[in-house]
Amino acid sequence: MATETHEAVGACVDAGGSALGMPQLCADWIPNQIFWLLITLAAIYFVMSRIALPRIGAVLAERSGTITNDIAAAEELKNKAAEAEATYEKALVDARAEAQAIVAAAKADIQAELDVELQKADAQIAAKTAESEAAIAEIRAGAVKSVTQVAKDTAKELVNAMGGTADAKTVTAAVTARMKG
Repeated sequence: MATETHEAVGACVDAGGSALGMPQLCADWIPNQIFWLLITLAAIYFVMSRIALPRIGAVLAERSGTITNDIAAAEELKNKAAEAEATYEKALVDARAEAQAIVAAAKADIQAELDVELQKADAQIAAKTAESEAAIAEIRAGAVKSVTQVAKDTAKELVNAMGGTADAKTVTAAVTARMKG
């Protein structure tokens, strides 16, 4: 029986049942190898087409959907950021305008207060000037009276010192005429 098995296998096996050389290259085994190759390829094709490829396709579709959703979300966030930036810029412009208005109002208030204070100061200066001018006029009038009196007394004394007599009316008339110019 052992000889029958060896004879059936062919010349690729020696008497001890060991393969001579590489069994894959034995011409007697090639049809058997082709058969199992076709069975294996069919099994791999079935597994790939029914199980692996649909799963891979589902993963690719899911990734594509995720990427599309992420891109849409990024666009939406970009638009929101642009709107926020525009709102910020508008708020900044409004704040600057409001600050300018506040500064202008403050300047106007300060100028109004300054004008009021200047008017008060001008009024005080005018009052002091009027008082000073009145005092100066009083002093002048007093000085003129004093000078006139001194002049009359001096003229009277001079006339008396020279040996003449002078009445008060004549001395007053002469001093008044001389003072007028």
